[in-house]
Order: sequence, then C-alpha cells, then structure tokens
Amino acid sequence: MTLEEKYEKLQVCLKEKGALVVAYSGGIDSALVLRVATDVLGSKALGVTADSPSVPRGELEGAKRIARSIGARHRIIATEEFQNENYTRNPSNRCYYCKTELYGKLADVASEEGMHYVANGTNTDDLGDHRPGLQAADEFNVVSPLTECGFSKREVRELAKTLELEIWDKPASPCLSSRVPYGSVVTVEKLSAIESAESFLDRLGIRERRVRHFGNKARIEVNARDMDTVRASCDEIQNHFNELGFDEVEVTEFRSGALNDVLRIRA
Repeated sequence: MTLEEKYEKLQVCLKEKGALVVAYSGGIDSALVLRVATDVLGSKALGVTADSPSVPRGELEGAKRIARSIGARHRIIATEEFQNENYTRNPSNRCYYCKTELYGKLADVASEEGMHYVANGTNTDDLGDHRPGLQAADEFNVVSPLTECGFSKREVRELAKTLELEIWDKPASPCLSSRVPYGSVVTVEKLSAIESAESFLDRLGIRERRVRHFGNKARIEVNARDMDTVRASCDEIQNHFNELGFDEVEVTEFRSGALNDVLRIRA
C-alpha cells in the first residue's frame, strides 16, 4: 500500500469514528492524528494533553503552539500518576500506571464531550518495543488509527512533511521519568534536575539528547554529530550539572530505550 493510499485510509478511519478525543502529547505521531482528525471531523476532534511533573514545560508549550497551528480544539488536563506509588517506585511497567491514569482521565473527557472514542498515536514500530502503556490502551479500548492503517514511524514523518506539519522531523521526547533507571524512585526533584540539564543542552543547539539520572551521576547521551559541541562546552556543562547536584558527568552516544537494556539482560 502506498503512502497516499494509507493517508486516504487514515482519513476514512477517523471520519468513521464520528467524534473522538486524541491523546495528544505534542509529539509527531499524535500531532499527525490530531491534524488529520481535525481535517475530517472539525470540532468533533479534540486533542487533550496531560500535564504533570514528568512533562517538560517546553514540550507543553510546544503542544499548545502546534495545536493552534493545526486549528485544532485543545485541552490540557492534570494527571495524578505521582499519587500512585506503583508509578513512583518505578517498576519496569511504570508506563502502565501512567497510561492507566491518562486514559482514565481521557475517558472522562470523552464522556463529557459525548464522544465514543479515545485515540492515541501508536504506530507499527511501537509494537515491537517494551511499551507497557499499550496494555493500558487495550484495557480502555483506546484506538490506534496509525497502527490500523499500517503507518511506520518513517511513514508518519513522511506524511507529516507532505502535510507541512512543522514538527515532522521532531525527535522523540518521552516523559522525564524515562530518564530514571527502573527501581530508582521517581521524584519531582529528580525530574526537575533532568529538565534543567536537558534544557541547558537544548540551548547549546543539541536537538536529540537524554540526561539519565543515576543519583549523583548524570549520563548525557547525544548523537555522534553533537559530540564536538559537548566537548567544546565541557566546562560549562560540568558547572551547570554540578549546580544541579550531579557530582559526576559522563557522555555516551545516544540510543533510544537504553534503560531497557536491563530488561533484555534479565530476559
């Protein structure tokens, strides 16, 4: 099936829903779903973004801006996963508890709006990774239009570029809690330090980065092309990270899902 055929199928798929809430994080996948849903359903599509300590302020503001550029209806709701110790103790299925909280709140919004569907931005590439949140999606009968229509991540970006979505090449940006190794308690203080550290790297012009929190040690992960930038700013980075409570800083090459390696080892 060609990309054009998949796009047409996606439009039909969303139109058949009649009205729906889109779990809209501001990332490219959910932004594409919201864009197409708005195109075919107008005000009967509603993007809802969760706000909690695990969401960087820059991501939240970006989600608002993109929703405005799409012309989509958009709401922000507070989620309370930090009230659940099953989430904060950070087990390997932490995302399940986060998504359970999110989809529960979205189901309430859908009910208020008289909508029968909640949709997410899951694509076919997501199905092969460690994603406990997919279980929560199943439990709440959340639909995945991109998966239903066979969109890979590459195809999502390609269609988004064709539709002139400005974030078509935006790097993935999972929640801040994903930077804390499994088994290490997630706290607001840790996430605040991670957010400040990553924002500092953003200001250096590094687009794709992770700062992993290992207590007094921070591990910076960047792409190979950004290593020279890190080396050139080594002293400034060290000083800023020290102020955040990191006594030790190491730098490695970025690899998505690096903290899942322990799960593969245990398996």
